[in-house]
Amino acid sequence: MKAVELRDLGLDELGAKERDLADQLFRMRIQKSMGQLEAPDQIRTVRRDLARIKTVLRQKQGQ
Repeated sequence: MKAVELRDLGLDELGAKERDLADQLFRMRIQKSMGQLEAPDQIRTVRRDLARIKTVLRQKQGQ
């Protein structure tokens, strides 16, 4: 997911995506600790997407 795509979304949509990704990251960390995570490299992708969303949210809230 690119930051340009995220800037087109509204605050409500960004907030929903942030909650979804945070929940997904939480579940992935639990799976990793139990040794059941099939794609460990996906954690990095989710973390980066979450950071992008948080950055865009803060930029929009500052305006």
